Amino acid sequence: MSVYIGNLSHEIEDEDIRQVFLMYGSVKRILVSTKQKSGEKRGFAIVQMDEDTEEVAAINGLQGTEWMGYSLKVNRAKTIADVA
Repeated sequence: MSVYIGNLSHEIEDEDIRQVFLMYGSVKRILVSTKQKSGEKRGFAIVQMDEDTEEVAAINGLQGTEWMGYSLKVNRAKTIADVA
């Protein structure tokens, strides 16, 4: 399972996200979405953690939290199987 975190500031950096998610457990990987041509951040990221229980705790703890002036949208990231 991975965590989708949306409504992020376009000023966000991987390390900012890492520091917040470390409060809930070990972070394996962070993917901040960017526009292909310009490299501009798109306002969302995917975070993978070591344990599903850590991801659930992060979702529950961060959903709706205000961060950098934005109210976060945090939930389980959809996989290709979820959309098919």
